[in-house]
Amino acid sequence: MIGEHVLAGFKGDAGGREALHLARAVVALTGGKLTVAAVHPPDRPAAAGEARTLLEQAHELLGDMPVEFDVQESRSVARGLSVMASRIGADLIVIGSTPGGAHGRISISSASDHLLHSATEAVMLAPEGYEPPEALSRITVAYVRRPQCDEAVERAAQAAVRLDVPLRLLTLALGDEPRGRLNDDLALAIRLAQDSSGLFEDRVTAELAEGDDVADAFTSVDWPEGELLVCASSEDASAHRVFIGEVSLKMLRAAPCPVTVLPRGYS
Repeated sequence: MIGEHVLAGFKGDAGGREALHLARAVVALTGGKLTVAAVHPPDRPAAAGEARTLLEQAHELLGDMPVEFDVQESRSVARGLSVMASRIGADLIVIGSTPGGAHGRISISSASDHLLHSATEAVMLAPEGYEPPEALSRITVAYVRRPQCDEAVERAAQAAVRLDVPLRLLTLALGDEPRGRLNDDLALAIRLAQDSSGLFEDRVTAELAEGDDVADAFTSVDWPEGELLVCASSEDASAHRVFIGEVSLKMLRAAPCPVTVLPRGYS
């Protein structure tokens, strides 16, 4: 299960604070380790000091919670976070949304876009205005029948058992697309979730999100407080890297909850 070592990218804005809130919620669930990082450019003498000042702000926000702080020099925030994640052995990078986006939705920055197309660790994004719920209520996996999504179902089912939350498998049904095959695929995915984790029958459900487009489909299903959406990487992803496809990117932007994207071949 992801979250054994979480790396949160921190900036001195609302998105940075929301990333901290989400990262803290993750390690509270998993009992994992938290590292908070600030990335600074290499060509400004004062940049390293400014990054350390930012981390002092993060320390104040987190209070007495056990956490490590580190700075990373890099011309790219995404590259810096990736390098640090590899160096410290983090399995999850958490980042916030670009400030100024729609409340409750994820806005993609240049850094998050880069991570979503190259990271070797799972990437989790916090929506604008994110506040930690009292508890995780459910894990939802965006499902389409392909190997990467089957891997995501197995990992999410195992996490659902460990965290004692239900699992939902969600498939988009857009326009006039025939529903029969989609329902058949979901039935097989339910069996996969149960067989791979021991998840009880009443703890896993499947649902079609129907609409004319992705945003419309997402409004057709419920999203209770405390939901987490899990997406698999595209078939175009290199082994053990994140690469989010066009449809998944639309789902990420439409989701009213945090979203995690798994690298291809995640284990």
